[in-house]
Amino acid sequence: MSSKFIVKHAAVLGAGVMGAQIAAHLANAGIPVTLFDLTAKEGDRNAIASKALAGLKKLEPAPLASPSRLALITPANYDDHLDQLAHCDLVIEAIAERMDWKTALYERIAPHVSPDAILASNTSGLSIGELADALPENLRARFCGVHFFNPPRYMRLVEIIATRHTQREIVDHLESWLTSQLGKGVIRALDTPNFIANRIGVFSILAALHHTERLGLGFDEVDALTGPKIGRPKSATYRTADVVGLDTLAHVVATMRDKLPSDPWHPHFQLPAWLNALIERGALGQKSGIGVYRKVGKEIQVLDPAAGDYRPSAGVIADEVDAILKQRDPAQRFAALRASKHPQAQFLWSLFRDIFHYSATQLEHIADNARDIDLAMRWGFGWAQGPFETWQAAGWADIADAIAADIAAGAAMSTAPLPGWVQENGREGVHNAQGSYSARDGKQQPRSTLPVYTRQLFPERLVGEASIPRGATLWENAGVRLWHLPELDPGVGILSFTSKMHTIGDEVLDGVLHAVAHSEQQLDALVVWHDAPFAVGANLSQVVQACVAGQFDMLEATVEKFQRASLSLRYARVPTVAAVQGMALGGGCEFLMHCSHRVLALESYIGLVEAGVGLVPAGGGSKALAARAAALAAMTATPAEVFPYLQPVFQNIATAQVSKSALQAIDMGYAQAHDQIVFHPDELLWVAIKQARAAADAGHTPPLPVTNIPVAGRTGIANFEMVLINMREGGMISAHDYRVARSAAVALCGGEVEAGTRVNEDWLLAVERREFVALLRTKETQARIQHTLETGKPLRN
Repeated sequence: MSSKFIVKHAAVLGAGVMGAQIAAHLANAGIPVTLFDLTAKEGDRNAIASKALAGLKKLEPAPLASPSRLALITPANYDDHLDQLAHCDLVIEAIAERMDWKTALYERIAPHVSPDAILASNTSGLSIGELADALPENLRARFCGVHFFNPPRYMRLVEIIATRHTQREIVDHLESWLTSQLGKGVIRALDTPNFIANRIGVFSILAALHHTERLGLGFDEVDALTGPKIGRPKSATYRTADVVGLDTLAHVVATMRDKLPSDPWHPHFQLPAWLNALIERGALGQKSGIGVYRKVGKEIQVLDPAAGDYRPSAGVIADEVDAILKQRDPAQRFAALRASKHPQAQFLWSLFRDIFHYSATQLEHIADNARDIDLAMRWGFGWAQGPFETWQAAGWADIADAIAADIAAGAAMSTAPLPGWVQENGREGVHNAQGSYSARDGKQQPRSTLPVYTRQLFPERLVGEASIPRGATLWENAGVRLWHLPELDPGVGILSFTSKMHTIGDEVLDGVLHAVAHSEQQLDALVVWHDAPFAVGANLSQVVQACVAGQFDMLEATVEKFQRASLSLRYARVPTVAAVQGMALGGGCEFLMHCSHRVLALESYIGLVEAGVGLVPAGGGSKALAARAAALAAMTATPAEVFPYLQPVFQNIATAQVSKSALQAIDMGYAQAHDQIVFHPDELLWVAIKQARAAADAGHTPPLPVTNIPVAGRTGIANFEMVLINMREGGMISAHDYRVARSAAVALCGGEVEAGTRVNEDWLLAVERREFVALLRTKETQARIQHTLETGKPLRN
C-alpha cells in the first residue's frame, strides 16, 4: 500500500438504513459510490438498491447535503456487478448484524476486492476478529471494523476496530481519511462486544431503566431529568430508545447478555417485561409510530406500565431538584443530589454513580484510555461531558469515596469493587496536561500524533486537559477580538465576534471596520472566524430599544454603517476569508457574501432570514443578489432581462429559507462554486488561514465597484406583486407579510424605475436601506421583533 490513501471510488455492501446513508455521506464528500444489495427477483435487477436511493430523498434529517449528490451513487447487485469492486479503494460492508450472513458475503467478494483496497465492516458489536477469520489470509491485513453512528452524516463518532492481523498503517490511513474527508471523530476501540460508545451508552440506558422502576418514576419524568438539564440530548433516555428503535435496543442488550457472561453487571443485561411486550406487538418506537411515546392528534402521550395504557406526557422536575441542578459548582451539585431524599435526586445520583462505577471497572477492557471513552460518549451519544470528566469535575476523590460507600452498603447495581487505581493517593482524575489515564498500562497516554491532527488548531478539550491559548490579541473592543497565531502565520489576522450568539450590533460593526483598516495597514490577510454559530444576525435588542425611543435617524445611520462594514470586507486591499460553521443568518450571511473568499463547514446553515422579523436584507444582501442576477443575465443573449434570475432569490428571502448545508448555500447564491467546503469543523480555521495566505501571496487585488447594473424595476416588482396579491387574497399570507415581501421585491428589483435601467451599488444600497427603515417604523414589524426576542419564534401578524 502506498504511503498516501486516496479514495477515488468506494463501494458499500448493503442498502439498508445504514448502508444507504453511509453511501450518501461518501457522496457528500464528492466520492463516487457503488451501492450493492441483493438481486431483485423480478424486473430491474438493481431494484433493491435503487429503492434505497429513492428513499434517501425522503429521510429527515437529510442524509444528502444536496440532492445533486445522489448522482454519485450507482445501484448494483451481487450477482452482476462484483467485478466493479476491483476499482474501489474502500469497501464498506454494512449488511444486517448476522455473523453467518457477513461471512458468506465475504466469501463471495474476496476474489474481486482490489489488493490495495481497505475492507471494513460497519458492525455495531460483532467480533471483528471472528469476521477476519472468515476472510482469505491475503485480505486480513487490510480488514478492520468501522462503526458509523446513525445518522452517519450528522453523528461525529466513528469507531475503528483493528484485529491482530490488521496492519497499523491501514488504521492510520483510515483514521486520517475519515477525520479530514468525512469530518469524523475517530476512536480506536478494542474488539469487545458493542465496542466503547454502545457499551457505556446502553449500560446507561439499562441503569436508567433499573432506577426508574426502583424509584417509581414516570418515563417522561426521567426524560425531563436526563436531557439538557444534565448535559444530555433533548431525546434523553426513553425518547432516545424510541428514536433508535426498541428492537434495535433489544438486539444490542442481547449482545451484551450473550457475549459478556462474566460482566459483574450481567444480571441487569435484560429488558423489563413492559418493554418486551411493546416489541412483541410491533410498537418499536419512532419507526412504527408508537413505542414508549405516541402522538394522538397534537398530544404527546407516554406509556404508564402500571395502568397498561398511555397518558398525557408532562415530565415535571420537582422544584428542589431543579434548584440542585441549577447549582454551578459540580461538587456542590453532586453533594446535594446525594444528600436529598427526593426520588428524583436519588435517581440522578444513582444513575451517575453506576455509570461511573461501570466505566471505571470496564476501562481496561474496552478502551486504550479514559479519553477514548469520554470522547466516544460526547460524539456518539451527544453527552456534553463523558463519564470520567463529569466525575473529575465533581471532585474525583469525594465521588470515589461515595461510590465505594454505596458499594459496601449494597446500594450500587453491582458489588464489584472499584479498581485500585481509582483511589490511588493523590489522584485528582484521569485527564491532565500529560494525557489521559490508561488502565491497561497504568500511565497517562497523550493524544494522537497523526499528521492529520495538526490541522485542528483548537480541538475539543476534556475537563482536566491543558487548554490551548488562542493566539495573541492585536486589538479588541466590546464586540470583537482581532488576533493572530504568530507560530502559524503572523501575517494573517483573525477577527472573532465576542458578542452573545455573535449577534451584530454597533460594537461589532465598529470592530469589523477597524479590523479591516488595521489589516490593510499591518497584515497580509484577514480571516473572520469564531466558534459556531457564525452569526445569527443583527442585535435585535439594540434595534428594539432604538425603535421605542423613536431613534429612526440613528437606526438608518446604523444600517448605513452595516453596509459600509460589508463593503469594507469586499473591497479590502487584503484578502478577507469568512470561515463559517453553523448558523450564518441575516447580517452574518451578508458578511460572508461580501468577503473575497469563503471556507464553509459542510454543516453550515446560511440564509437571509430578515422576513421572519418583518424586515428585508439591508446589510448589502439585497444589493449583492441583485448584482448577481445581473451577472447571470449578462451571460445570456438578453443581458438586460434579469427577472428570471431574481425569482428563486425572492422566494428564498420572502420565506426566510436557510440552506441545509454548505452545498445548498452555493445553490442558493449565498456562496460560490469555487468556495472551499471543509468536512471537519475543527479544520476550518487552519484551512481558512492557508486560503488567506495563498490569496495574499498570489497578489490579491480587490474587485472594482460594480456599476452599470441592469435592474428589473417596476415591471419586476409588478410581477412579484401579482403572486403576492393572490397569496394575500387566498389567506396564505397576512397584509404585513405582503408588505414585507413587496419591500424585498423593491430592493431586489432596484426600486421604482423602468425595467432595464442601469444603476450602481450605491443606488441599490440606498433602496434596501430605505425599505428596511420604512418597515422598522411599522408597529407590525416592531411587534415581530419583540416577539422573537421574547420567545425565539416568529410572529405571524
